[in-house]
Amino acid sequence: MKIKVNGEEYLTDRDTVAQLLKEMDILPERVAVEVNLSIVRRSSFGDFRLKEGDCVEIVYFVGGGRLWKIN
Repeated sequence: MKIKVNGEEYLTDRDTVAQLLKEMDILPERVAVEVNLSIVRRSSFGDFRLKEGDCVEIVYFVGGGRLWKIN
């Protein structure tokens, strides 16, 4: 399926946020995820289903309270 991750087109056959993060080698405990402008709770990463055309934003937590977008 085709989705957008941080504004860029991304092709995947993964259907949950947890599977997507694993595919991208991203540790789930170190990021916040938003899908279609709604924050996804970390406890829901394994259950939250992605759909064709979804817009996903993944943001890293960095010491000092700063957030960094993953590109």
